[in-house]
Amino acid sequence: MQIPDQPHHSSPTSPSAGLAIAPLPRQLGFWSLWLLVINGLIGAGIFGLPAGAARLAGDFSLWLYPLCALLILPVLLCFAELSSRFAGSGGPAVYVSAAFGPAAGFQAGWLYYLARLVSVAANTVLLVDSVSYFLPALQTGPLRLLLLVVVLGAMTLLNVWGVRKTMRWLGALTVAKLAVLAGFALAGCSVLLWPSLLMLPATNTVIPTLNTTLDTAVQWQPLLSYPDIVDGPAALLLLVYAFVGFESALIPAGEAENPQRDLPRALISALLLVTLLYMAVQAACLALLPDLAQSKTPLLDATAQLATHLTPHISTESAAALVSIATSLLMLGIIASVAANLLGAMFSTPRLSHALAEQGQLPAWFAAVHPRFLTPEHAIWFFGLLALLLASLGSFLYLAAATVLIRALLYGLCCAALPVLRRQQQSPLQLPLAALLPLLAILVCLWLASQVSSTSVWLTVALIALGLVLSLLAKSASTR
Repeated sequence: MQIPDQPHHSSPTSPSAGLAIAPLPRQLGFWSLWLLVINGLIGAGIFGLPAGAARLAGDFSLWLYPLCALLILPVLLCFAELSSRFAGSGGPAVYVSAAFGPAAGFQAGWLYYLARLVSVAANTVLLVDSVSYFLPALQTGPLRLLLLVVVLGAMTLLNVWGVRKTMRWLGALTVAKLAVLAGFALAGCSVLLWPSLLMLPATNTVIPTLNTTLDTAVQWQPLLSYPDIVDGPAALLLLVYAFVGFESALIPAGEAENPQRDLPRALISALLLVTLLYMAVQAACLALLPDLAQSKTPLLDATAQLATHLTPHISTESAAALVSIATSLLMLGIIASVAANLLGAMFSTPRLSHALAEQGQLPAWFAAVHPRFLTPEHAIWFFGLLALLLASLGSFLYLAAATVLIRALLYGLCCAALPVLRRQQQSPLQLPLAALLPLLAILVCLWLASQVSSTSVWLTVALIALGLVLSLLAKSASTR
């Protein structure tokens, strides 16, 4: 793998009357980009997916995660090579524009922006619901709306106040959520490795579950001999979306110190870590919950199960207190995970509208940079207000169906752009089987697109038409 050592710096932007417009400073190192990739991948999904995976594939669900990682790997490697070609911000919009022209690039940017907006609104609602676990009074009414305002207002302000502050908070939230997930996985997997820790007898063929009143057990069988796979393709489709979102780290490439070197490394290393972590969490759930497929909150149920069986010799009150502490810690991990995912999206997505404004595809207002904090303040405030509007009105839910197809289309466009760009200039990043990667990635995207409903198709067509109208209006305004 050959990666260039020297970054290319983007040219300064022409000033616009009445607005402070300047290139954003390059402050993002490897670890900042890695944090954006990790938090694009790990949101709230992993806290509920183990049950759905077990319902569709039984004990074989453990092996679905590396299969999904292999499925998404060609797409991710295409993005890794694309990121090695560009030093400016914009990510997918820049890649598609360079290959197929500004109109296609605008559509890619518009669809990505809309998908991330819906995702941020949905995750904000989920974060408020998670906080309501501790404070039930926040579940409805004006207090719930106030909490929505506080959450999105705080994240918007933090992003306006500077890159370094945002990255510090993102790092702290990431450490918290990884610690909770890793702690859960280690505790659960210890049941598989050392069942004597729970004073349960082990046999040569089966590791008993914690619930000794049930005969169900985790059966570690050869890879192809699992009898309880209900619907393997559906299980793959369910889990593959736990491996998307990595592209959010590509948007602010123009603020990275050396994006062409660091982004490919961040993408590949994050995928490896996330795959291993997901497998460990699934193994822990399988070990701790014999009825995993029926659980609605698998990690919470597994945590309660583990805490209960770790306290066989203490009073009922003390055991209940320990279970409460354990489940509360897990809920805090969920809150940290969703908050980190939100903060990463709030950081990356406004940079897209800023980049499009710099290219003249959006009004220059979006390109304004805060004179003190050197952040795209107008773009950040606009995105935060839109997300608050959608989250508070609940009107985003019907758009969620379209985001699945949007993601497949966006990935497919970017992967199709790669061979076009290769013909223009040799890639600085040389990958094995490079000629096959775009073809394999496009096949994966076509498979993902083929799984969506007709409602999703029509919604996406309507959104593309709306994007075309917006593109024409922006072009008309720029020529006046």
